[in-house]
Amino acid sequence: MVSAASLALFGCSSSDDSSSGGETSASGGASASAEQTVDTDCTPEQATAGATPVTTPLKIGTLLPETGSLAFLGPPEVAGVQLAVNDVNGAGGVLGQPVELVPGDSGDTTTDTANTTVDRELAAGVSVIVGAASSSVSLKVIDKITSAGVVQFSPANTSDQFVCYPDKGQYFRTAPTDVLQAQALSQLIAEDGGQRVSILALNDPYGTGLARNTQANLEEAGIAADQIQTIIYDPNAQSFNAEIDQVKNFDPDAVALIGFEESAKIITRMHEIGIGPSDGTAVYGVDGNMGNALGESVGPGLLDTMKGTTPLTDVGADFQNRLKGVNPALVDFNYSGESYDAVVISALAAEQAKSTAGTDIAANINAVTKDGQKCTSFQECLPLVQAGTDIDYDGVTGELAFTDGGEPGVGSYGKLVFGPDNKLTTEDYIVVGG
Repeated sequence: MVSAASLALFGCSSSDDSSSGGETSASGGASASAEQTVDTDCTPEQATAGATPVTTPLKIGTLLPETGSLAFLGPPEVAGVQLAVNDVNGAGGVLGQPVELVPGDSGDTTTDTANTTVDRELAAGVSVIVGAASSSVSLKVIDKITSAGVVQFSPANTSDQFVCYPDKGQYFRTAPTDVLQAQALSQLIAEDGGQRVSILALNDPYGTGLARNTQANLEEAGIAADQIQTIIYDPNAQSFNAEIDQVKNFDPDAVALIGFEESAKIITRMHEIGIGPSDGTAVYGVDGNMGNALGESVGPGLLDTMKGTTPLTDVGADFQNRLKGVNPALVDFNYSGESYDAVVISALAAEQAKSTAGTDIAANINAVTKDGQKCTSFQECLPLVQAGTDIDYDGVTGELAFTDGGEPGVGSYGKLVFGPDNKLTTEDYIVVGG
């Protein structure tokens, strides 16, 4: 078993601008008064390469959390980007020139740090911006980035809101969408024998989308709709007592908590009324709360037996050791692989386009991840691309096979569990999609 990564919040948001959520009946029909929902039935926009290639050095900016409530997510992502740039440049760079890295902080949704960073990086001439980690932060800057003809490539956004977003074909992500995470979470609950399930979810596109898809997948697994309770809550509320009382009254044998840092308050209250994970209730989390940061935010032993999912690939000890060569202080590794792959895919797309223009890179990103000759590193893929060979880059996060929406068609998730010491370990991996 390997140590699982930190509280992973890419798809989640700080949600400081969320409206107050309502509560639902036990029938499973979510009906929050200001519930935020998204539509994923569309034909995604595609980028079109320009007529004249640009051959100046490729500049890649980062928009990753160095400050704010998400700062704990930054170190593995920053290390993944830096390692990838090192590897690309070690193999000869892009179009025979070293890639230039322009680092930047995303902050969180309570500040305008992201916009300030994006303005600086666009002025510096970047063609690709890797970030943001939070879906809500990405939504604050996506129009500015994509309208500039620059690729926005998130290693961590999972919200369904990006599937149909009018992004001019310039937005991509290496993290799988929550449509896939819902499948993994539902599979975990069903395999454990859950038959009467409460779903507690924060009110933002991430929370409501994941809750809705989880409910649908549980029903597909054979759980009757009237045996599923869905409650949408305001993550900024002072108290969650009313919602938790509803869960207790429903008397579920499994509880799925889809939240962010407020999850600590919720689980503490669940324990106070005897329905926490350490009290014998099967409680499940997701990428927004399944991390060691949660264990540090609640009382000793309160998380014992809590399980959950987060996008996670078995990247292996060698990759982790290489990341520690970049940042020896690293303890967690979530989204380091996704960050690494975002850089390598962008570099390979630029090589295939024979151009470092953002629109040209965007027009080639999906193609380098599928349907060609498999290769697993920039060094291995580069001569194939230069020879005109159609490639299928399978990165450190495994098979990518990007869909037309610019996101992985396959999702790998860690099956995580907290021990009596509130420490998180990875028991296994769940692969869905494909």
